[in-house]
Amino acid sequence: MQPNFGKCTSVLVVNKVGPCVEFWVSRFGFEKVAEVPHESSTGFAMLVKGPVELMYQSLESAQADLKSVELSRSALYFDVDDIDATIESLKGVETVVSKRETSYGATEYWVREPAGNLVGFAQMKKS
Repeated sequence: MQPNFGKCTSVLVVNKVGPCVEFWVSRFGFEKVAEVPHESSTGFAMLVKGPVELMYQSLESAQADLKSVELSRSALYFDVDDIDATIESLKGVETVVSKRETSYGATEYWVREPAGNLVGFAQMKKS
């Protein structure tokens, strides 16, 4: 059984998250709906406007989160309805982060697709 996909969001890895958030909020009216601190600054932020969602993560935060994984400057992040079926569908694909629970209510699994880009899959906890 293959999982159903809910959406795909680009995760952009940047030097500083704050200026990127300010750009989208002040110029286009995006709303910051999630923020995760890293050390003394913002490590991650999620922005939304209508059907558009953007995620930014600082390079330092991504390196701390993904430890020994060779990072790319962008990644894809998919919401799925069944993380276990997703993992089953990914047999033989390079796993970079095994199944894990996050502080923001997702069960995640990260792989590297054939071109070397990081791809994360997440099943959100039901409220």
